[in-house]
Amino acid sequence: MKTYPIETIVSLARSLSPYYKELYRDVPEKGWQLKDLPPVVQKDFWEYNSLANNRLLTGEMHDGIIFKSGGTTGKPKFSVYSREEWETMTGTFGLHLAEGKLETGDRIANLFYAGELYSSFLFLHDSLQRCPVNVMLFPISGAAPMEFISREMKDFRINTLLGVPTQLINLAEYIRNKGITGLSIEKLYFGGETMYEDQRALMQEVFPGIRIFSVGYASVDGGLLGFIDEECGFNEHRVFDGYNIIEIVDEESGEPIDEPGKEGRILTTNLSRLLMPIIRYPAGDKGIWIEEVGSRNRKFRILGRSEEGARIGVVTMYVDNFHNILHKMQDIFHAVNFQMVIDHIGKLDKLTLRIALDDPSHAEKTWEDHLLATIYAERPELEEEVAIHGVHPVSIEWISPEQLEANPRTGKIKRIIDNRFK
Repeated sequence: MKTYPIETIVSLARSLSPYYKELYRDVPEKGWQLKDLPPVVQKDFWEYNSLANNRLLTGEMHDGIIFKSGGTTGKPKFSVYSREEWETMTGTFGLHLAEGKLETGDRIANLFYAGELYSSFLFLHDSLQRCPVNVMLFPISGAAPMEFISREMKDFRINTLLGVPTQLINLAEYIRNKGITGLSIEKLYFGGETMYEDQRALMQEVFPGIRIFSVGYASVDGGLLGFIDEECGFNEHRVFDGYNIIEIVDEESGEPIDEPGKEGRILTTNLSRLLMPIIRYPAGDKGIWIEEVGSRNRKFRILGRSEEGARIGVVTMYVDNFHNILHKMQDIFHAVNFQMVIDHIGKLDKLTLRIALDDPSHAEKTWEDHLLATIYAERPELEEEVAIHGVHPVSIEWISPEQLEANPRTGKIKRIIDNRFK
């Protein structure tokens, strides 16, 4: 498993990637520290990472694997890993899966989604293949019919489920409603989104005595972010020492936060990726340190989404996505500003878009219809999740500018309000 010194990664990135060359134009060649490097701005990062005339990558894509990483129709966002980088990523994750209470002989149903350039199924499959604990894998996929999944669980005495919470909840409700018995489920590993207390309660009801764990913290674009061990609590993970560098920085000043308990946004620097460098890249979440500086594989807790994007179920709606959508609405209505509010209601996530107008009393029903149609056209995966009851339908709220929630200290409008962890 190959990793590199941060100095090597930065030197290569600024010499071969036009994006990083521009980003670091004011950074001296030597004598800098990580905190001296400007953080990645996601909007610029993805504009440079285009399919044609790419100005982000440090070389040609000639081996390895490519995944979709969200994005608007016509402008797909993709992440690429060389073969060696993918093997390092899955090997590292697989090694640490052994610390997450996997046991020899576990029979694991992989219910993550495969195909259409999704990464989760292949990522977990390859990671488990490289895990030092001897387990048996059942590559079922989340798209399989519930009848098939439940039958295979029973026939093969599967004892461990692996998938996204919304799919696992749908499976549990199917099993409960059908009165299926004789299952052997003992453990569940979730990923892609948080599993909330109401969802955990349902899983405990359907599978009495089940133990529930995060499979780990990762993203298609950022790569590996954190792993769990037996000391990790709800939404807590540990840094992959030697593989990545996790920073928590103040959202206003950008200064690194070292003390435990102080909230900031999470940045990640990957130490194995050269083709598509990830250096001080926003993970999209807020977090706090749980342990003191210098702790081995220092533990941190995820607190919810930061300003980069709203994660609703398994779908991310980026702030710049919605900026573009509102721009398309200018001939219908003019938005002064907006906020994205995320709630968790009845076991499902819900996105409410608060649109500020000069006079919200003039808002018409047709405006909402046009806006929702455009949102679902731009992010069809969001509409698909609504259709399968993976998330609630998107709601529109027309408000006046003064009703937008702002940071009480700076007066800055909060672009994303995540109520799920309050």
